[in-house]
Amino acid sequence: MRKLITDRRLLFGYILAHLFIFFTFEQEKVFWYIFTATMLILISYSILDETEQRESRKFHLFIGILSGALLYGVFWIGDILIDLLKLPLSNQITALFKLFSPELTWHYLVLFLIIVPGEEIFWRGFIQKKLLTHTNPWTSIVLSTLLYASVQIHSGEFVLILAGLTGGFVWGILYAWKRSIRLVIISHLVFDLLLFWLFPLR
Repeated sequence: MRKLITDRRLLFGYILAHLFIFFTFEQEKVFWYIFTATMLILISYSILDETEQRESRKFHLFIGILSGALLYGVFWIGDILIDLLKLPLSNQITALFKLFSPELTWHYLVLFLIIVPGEEIFWRGFIQKKLLTHTNPWTSIVLSTLLYASVQIHSGEFVLILAGLTGGFVWGILYAWKRSIRLVIISHLVFDLLLFWLFPLR
């Protein structure tokens, strides 16, 4: 754990993510431009890191599709329960969809080609991979989930933090289990495809 605290690349990368995500949420009118640039910067930072831990080369297509679909199902059920219980989160969800859902063709392109792969490359392929070199798998899952969700604080919306905790936990488990960045990218892509294109909740 001491090595974890003194891992400068890990700490600087995490601080960098907070700074850029904060700036991203502050620029609602140009959100998609800034978010795309942010992910390109975080991807660049991630690929500069060289670790001895090797990635799995297996292509877990079925697991990726299934996990992404099941995660969407969890969000779908959660959305129904929020409406049934008349929780105040319903207004937050509606507002967030209006503000940050992709609308233009290029929004969808950067979402699927840059943003989703970029999030997984940085948060699982860099942050969690670093954590795995210093801690056991379950500790890496919990810590990477908390770190991933923590940047959502800058949105000012509790529901987005909750979404980060849920998605981060699932993708953290998948990465710790199979050590495949391609697997978590597929899962995340399927989830976003269902959430924002095929069957949006709002």
